[in-house]
Amino acid sequence: MTARFALVNPNWSFTGSTYFGCRDPHIPLELLFAAQKIRAKGNHAAVFDAQTEDLTLAETREQVARYDPDFLVIPSAPSYLFWRCPPPELRVPSEWFAGLEGQAKKVLIGPHGSATPRAAIRKTGADVIIKGECEDALAGLASEPWEMLDGVCFRDSSGREHFSPGLAVVDMKTLAALDFADYNVEKHWHRHHVFNQGDGRGAEIEFSRGCPWNCIFCNKQLFRNKFRERDVDAVLLEIDRLIARGVDYIYFIDEIFGVGKNTLRLLEGIAQRNVRIGFQSRIDLWNEEKLDLVGRAHTISAEFGIESITAAGRDELNKNCSINTERIYELLVRARQHIPWVQANLILTEHDKRDEIRSWQERMKAEGVWVSEPVPMYPFPGSPLYLQLFGPPDDQAWERAHHYYISTFETKGYSDIQEQRPKALEEMERNTTL
Repeated sequence: MTARFALVNPNWSFTGSTYFGCRDPHIPLELLFAAQKIRAKGNHAAVFDAQTEDLTLAETREQVARYDPDFLVIPSAPSYLFWRCPPPELRVPSEWFAGLEGQAKKVLIGPHGSATPRAAIRKTGADVIIKGECEDALAGLASEPWEMLDGVCFRDSSGREHFSPGLAVVDMKTLAALDFADYNVEKHWHRHHVFNQGDGRGAEIEFSRGCPWNCIFCNKQLFRNKFRERDVDAVLLEIDRLIARGVDYIYFIDEIFGVGKNTLRLLEGIAQRNVRIGFQSRIDLWNEEKLDLVGRAHTISAEFGIESITAAGRDELNKNCSINTERIYELLVRARQHIPWVQANLILTEHDKRDEIRSWQERMKAEGVWVSEPVPMYPFPGSPLYLQLFGPPDDQAWERAHHYYISTFETKGYSDIQEQRPKALEEMERNTTL
């Protein structure tokens, strides 16, 4: 018997949330890759992207019911791109599991179950939680004993809970080029991190996964941690397929674009294609010659995590930055000579004085580089910061982190991209907690 998987990206709502990420739709790559793996094992998979299609819960329920799945899969954060800074609350996946209730086994993927699987099962009513990266684990659910699958936590027929001690990790070389055959690429309009660059149509792609650094603020330890690259030819084929569907801008969702040994080969391939790109990276990975290639590859948007304008601040954040602040300035200026939008991101530390930050911002802006206001750090329960403050995550980890964040920054100020009156986690989840 073959199994049917309904992979649902909800139509996300972030009202009252401390969510740091972009609120526009992004291609749910984790669901498309999972569908690819599921089909390779002889089963059926359908992706329902309610956010891109702007579907209500009721409209999505009708489509999923017609499909009649054996497994209903919902992520706890919108797109792999934002698993590192997810909405802390599980309000949306809880509501969508309840609204799509049927005979299918409910499977939650994402950062919440990776950090606190017991709490995630309790809050969402999921039957299965995937800790870590979901693609292979999902593909194995239909044919393999669940207790033998890394990262799979579940409730059996008697209600007993089983929690895998390990995390699911994917070999990136096994992720073949997506064909997007049953995905509405044409409906996807968002060009992530593009400002004042005219019209066009965007899409997201993943070249690498993970990061070799261990910055204290980064919520990646429990998923997408170890650095790995996909095959360059597979990624270029994926880009060609998107170009053929009318896409003229590609954003790489990689944690740190530019780390791997094959990045330059990828950029050379992109330079030969009629497409523009954007990415997030560290400026100390680049030099003048590499930045010239970035320009030839039609890069129009680059976001560099600087975090602190002082060496002491970067050390506090465990950035392990290999260059000094003046060299950071030089490379950002060189990047701006090739890239229309260059952004330097800052995080609030005790080592950075406001007047010095303002002076550095003005100096960079005079060169055309946009510098963020220093953002406060949220101690996500998969980050070294959480471990440093509270120890290993437990069932109250998200509530503890949220209370700490709100109480710490309600007088100092939140990020300018967040709700300025965020609600307590308990309030947001009150009507959905089981």
